[in-house]
Amino acid sequence: MQDWLTVLPPLLAIAVVLWKKEVILALLVAIFSSELLILITESQSQTAISSFALAGIERIIGVFESGGNTRILIFSLMVGALLAFMKYSGGVTATVNFLIEKGLSGNARRSRLLAFFTGVIIFIESNLSVLMAGILSRGLFDKFKMSRARLAYIIDSTSAPICILLLMNGWGAYVLALLGEYELNDSSVSILIQTIPLNFYALFTLIIVLYTIIADKTHGPLKQAELQQNKNEQHAELEVPASKPSFMLIPLFTMSFSMVGFMFLTGNGDFTAGSGSKSVLYATSLACIVAYAMMVGSGRFSHQQMTGFGFKGMSELLPLVSIVLLSLALGSSLKQLGTGIFISGIVAENLPYFLIPAVIFIAGALMSFSTGTSWGTFAILIPIGMPLVINLGLPAPLILAAILGGGIWGDHCSPISDTTAVSAVASGCDLLEHVKTQLPYALFAGGLTLFAYVLAGLIMI
Repeated sequence: MQDWLTVLPPLLAIAVVLWKKEVILALLVAIFSSELLILITESQSQTAISSFALAGIERIIGVFESGGNTRILIFSLMVGALLAFMKYSGGVTATVNFLIEKGLSGNARRSRLLAFFTGVIIFIESNLSVLMAGILSRGLFDKFKMSRARLAYIIDSTSAPICILLLMNGWGAYVLALLGEYELNDSSVSILIQTIPLNFYALFTLIIVLYTIIADKTHGPLKQAELQQNKNEQHAELEVPASKPSFMLIPLFTMSFSMVGFMFLTGNGDFTAGSGSKSVLYATSLACIVAYAMMVGSGRFSHQQMTGFGFKGMSELLPLVSIVLLSLALGSSLKQLGTGIFISGIVAENLPYFLIPAVIFIAGALMSFSTGTSWGTFAILIPIGMPLVINLGLPAPLILAAILGGGIWGDHCSPISDTTAVSAVASGCDLLEHVKTQLPYALFAGGLTLFAYVLAGLIMI
């Protein structure tokens, strides 16, 4: 089988998304086509045609073999229950009124800044960052007639860039583990710190987000979403009468602070060794328990009502949880197929040295876009980039920064990314609308970054 066929499944997924505007169908097509190619490659027999459907089903089931994947899926459902508890308690409406009265979000610009800085402050874990910022701000965005697509863009384009710049989190620990395999001139920690000013995509993205917030400028599909929202008079989050801000804020702070504690707990006292997937699930579950206890304890809600609220919230997120499930299955299938290795192999062929950072950045973006995972991209490209550093004498921080930035860029553009889906969940935005409205900003930042890496290559190599 030709190597170029390994990119066929993600291309089919993208084509179906553009044609049918249906992400779940696109993911299923990509999974089953990937499994067919794997079976043809491995067996070289006609049995592949008859068994690829079963292999696709088993690939989806196989997602649950990973404890981390299962925790992400359960966490996504628990988020639905938590959102419902805070909504039906009246805490969301009360918090919106409280923030406006105190001047923290007295106008639309301050509400946008609140969403941005919430994402900046909570750099421990990207899912927690978008979740906190989205839940805290969605009622405010409704109040000031700003679209949920705009909220999704702000939190998605803030969380991952911040997490990859302020590396005292699971992202940093993961990259350090990958770097630890190589004999480099500087320590892994030193190299990681030196990537911060060279991670141009993350820096440009944050600058662009701040520009849209402060100047109140939107462009392309996001501008259309804003114009449409201005015509809307109904704001679902504000339909429930206000109660007390504590019904929203206490569960949120419980989730935020317990996340830190669980990172230490799961890391046996070492924060950087903690499990992000365990910690965010435990923290969300604890927040749900706290919200439940507060609402039942107030005497206004019964256990039966709370159960109904919880399952209603979960059911509203089932489509997005299904997308996360299928995205994880596709990523696993494409890894076995060798899609990432094929794309990255193109990078090392007959390139002038000064272009290597720019081309690695593009390769990282293509891999992350087609597989839906930036972490998987890091796992494939770092073992390719670091030998180039050692054998060709290239600057390690520049090559590593290009790998990290490319992974984030592709993630921001991909309709099959699990982090894109979580951002849509947190903001209450349709997934495809989020991808469509964020894409022009991500492409612009990516274009600036590409130019920056060519210049950096000329100067530093």
